[in-house]
Amino acid sequence: MSKFLKELFDLEKVIIAMVHFPPLPGSPLYDDKMGIQGIEEWVRRDLESLQAGGVDAVMFCNEGDRPYVLEAPPATIAAMAYVIGRVKDRIRVPFGTDILWDPQAAIALAKVVGARFVREVFTGAYESDMGIWNPRCGEIWRYKRLIEAHHLKLFYNITAELAGPLSHRGLENAAKAAVLSSLADGLCVSGLTAGITSDLDQLALVKNAVPDTPVFANTGVNIKNVRDILSIADGAIVGSSLKVGGNTWNPVDPQRVKEFMAEVNRHR
Repeated sequence: MSKFLKELFDLEKVIIAMVHFPPLPGSPLYDDKMGIQGIEEWVRRDLESLQAGGVDAVMFCNEGDRPYVLEAPPATIAAMAYVIGRVKDRIRVPFGTDILWDPQAAIALAKVVGARFVREVFTGAYESDMGIWNPRCGEIWRYKRLIEAHHLKLFYNITAELAGPLSHRGLENAAKAAVLSSLADGLCVSGLTAGITSDLDQLALVKNAVPDTPVFANTGVNIKNVRDILSIADGAIVGSSLKVGGNTWNPVDPQRVKEFMAEVNRHR
């Protein structure tokens, strides 16, 4: 077991389940009738369903804030901090944060709410639905140090969703550089977007390139493919397949969680 997995989860083949926020204030799909109280109730219910089903960790994310932006508005960060603070006494597993697609905001949120890890795109440059995407990893790390978020572990998504790389250096070299030069604690391999399965060949390529670094499948993991995925990866980040009907935008389905984790436990 890697030092990273030992320190953070104390187990191998880790399942991190997504707690997706509904659209937040200021985003185009925000529901005024639901309001902050309704968002809190949604998040609390999903959190309880995931933990009751036996997931190893959870990650809070503003998945509902479509179309996404590269710099999070203050209202997004404030709303997420408020809601996570309100449900924190219910969290019984390690938890992380993500704000799409703003790694600095995700780190700030994690510091404030006491999260243990962050997932984001930290390296590379991309042509994306959000425009030209350039995370500036060195500046992010300096911010992390400035706010003394020393405990935070960073998962680097190196196959950015809704985007294509501007570089031609290849995924293997990008993985090695993310670990050796850009200080990644773990790497994530994604499909096109939430619910779309990551390519198993790409997953294996990344794991072989950095065998001592935890590698996670980041999208499209479900009860049918989790065995094959965990035969390669050190873990998986799971969202859509645990929802009612397997739909990303629905609430978590408690029965789907239990069945999925039963399948995971048969193979680890």
